[in-house]
Amino acid sequence: MALPKRRHSSSRQGKRRGAQKIHLNSISVCPNCKSPKLPHRVCSVCGFYKGKQVMQIKEKKKEEKK
Repeated sequence: MALPKRRHSSSRQGKRRGAQKIHLNSISVCPNCKSPKLPHRVCSVCGFYKGKQVMQIKEKKKEEKK
């Protein structure tokens, strides 16, 4: 198994680790209801995709505590 002949400098180590940063997901806005959503996905609030109703979203019922 090959071993390095010389020690890697800290700047070289930092360059390698700099490429491994965490990327945040891009967030777009639904043109129908203006809620945040992931791009190229159906809106989870209204069920629209590219201006068309794709799925029916059920509304949550609020139960009153007695």
